Amino acid sequence: MIPDLYITNIKGLAQVYKNPPQCVSGSAMDEIPSITNAFLAVKNGFIHSFGRMEDLRLQGKEEVINAHDRFVLPAFVDSHTHLVYAGSRETEFVDKIRGLSYAEIASRGGGILNSAKKLRATSAEELLIEAYARAMEVMTTGTGTVEIKSGYGLDPTNELKILRVIKKLEKDLPLKIKATFLGAHAFPENVSREYYIDQIINEMVPAVAEENLATFIDVFCEEGFFNVEESERILEAGKRYGLQPKVHANQLHVSGGVQLGIKTGAISVDHLESIGREEIEALKKSNVVPTLLPGAAFFLNSKMPPARELIEAGLPVAIASDYNPGSSPSGNMQMMLSLACVLLRMTPNEGLNAMTINGAYAMNTPSGVISQGRPADLIITKKIPSLHFMPYSYGTNNIEKVLLDGMVVADNP
Repeated sequence: MIPDLYITNIKGLAQVYKNPPQCVSGSAMDEIPSITNAFLAVKNGFIHSFGRMEDLRLQGKEEVINAHDRFVLPAFVDSHTHLVYAGSRETEFVDKIRGLSYAEIASRGGGILNSAKKLRATSAEELLIEAYARAMEVMTTGTGTVEIKSGYGLDPTNELKILRVIKKLEKDLPLKIKATFLGAHAFPENVSREYYIDQIINEMVPAVAEENLATFIDVFCEEGFFNVEESERILEAGKRYGLQPKVHANQLHVSGGVQLGIKTGAISVDHLESIGREEIEALKKSNVVPTLLPGAAFFLNSKMPPARELIEAGLPVAIASDYNPGSSPSGNMQMMLSLACVLLRMTPNEGLNAMTINGAYAMNTPSGVISQGRPADLIITKKIPSLHFMPYSYGTNNIEKVLLDGMVVADNP
C-alpha cells in the first residue's frame, strides 16, 4: 500500500508514540518524544508510518512535502471555546481598563447578557458567516480540533440556533469540531431562576439530544450564576440524554465546581483560577482533566490558575483558549502557549503536551499525537531553531502549513 503523501527531511518530528497513552501527567508533561531528521507518511487521511530519513526509500513518483529545517507536530486541540457569537464587546474592554470587575460589568447588563442580546438580533446566516471567519483563522494558527459551546442564546430558540450553526461549521469545514450545550451560562433577564432551569432541563436538553446537536453539556458553576445544586440538576439531566458533563469551575471564587465535576463524571473542569489543596487532592483521585485558560486570566488581569501545583501533584493539565467576545477574544493557540509559559510558568514542552495529547484527552478525540493509524492532523512549522522558539517568539505565526486528514488546509508562506 503506497502512502498518499510523504513529509520528508523533518528537522524534528514531535509527539511520536508507538502505543500512545491517553494523556501525560506530572513530570512526564515535560517530555516530548521526538525523532530528528525524520519522515512521515500519510495514507487515506491517517498516519501510515514514520521514522528516520535514512530508512526511507522513495520511488520518485510520490507526493512529497520537504520539511527541511522545520518541525512537524500534531495540530493543536482547543478543548474550550465559545467561538460562535455575535459582534464584539470592546466597550467592556475599556470598562475593565477603567477598573470595573467582571461581576460589575455583568450586573450592568454587560458580559454574557450583552452577547445574548446581540446574538438574538443576529440571524443564523449572519452568525455562520462570523463564526466561519473565526474558525478559518484558528486553523491558520494551528488548531485542528476545537470544542465550541452554545451559551449566548439563553432561550430554547437561540441556544438551538447556535448549536445548528456549530453543526453547519462541522459539515462545511475540515476543522474537527465537537459541540457543547451551555444553556446554563447565565440567567436571562426577566425570568425566574427556577423557570429557566426548568426550561433547560425539560425543553432544551431533550431538543438538543433529539437533533444530536451536542456531545457535552456544561454549566457555569459560580457565585452569581449557577450554584452547585442547580448545576448538578442540569448536568444530571444532560447525562440522562447521553451528554457528557463539563464544568466552568472556580473561575472567580471557590465555587464547588471542581467537586461537582468529579461527582458527575465530567470529562474536564475548566478555568480553576480559584482552587486550593482540597480541590487538587480531589482531582488526584479522579479522571477529570484540569483545563486552564490563560487567555481569560490574562485578558481579565485576574489571578492565574496554579499550573505548577497541578503538574507537581501529578495531574494531566490541558490548555485551551476560551475564545469568546468578553474575556478571551483570541483563539490563537500559539499565543496561549506563550501565555502558559510566561504567566503559568509552564515549560514549552508542558505547554505543548497540554494543548495536544492532553487537550485531546479533555475532548475524547484521537488527535493530539503522532502514531500509526491516528488522524493525520499535523502542523509543519516555519524554519525555526527549536520547538521552544514557538512560545519564545510570541505574537508571531510560526506555522507554515496545517494538514487535517492529510490535506493541507492552511498555508502561510
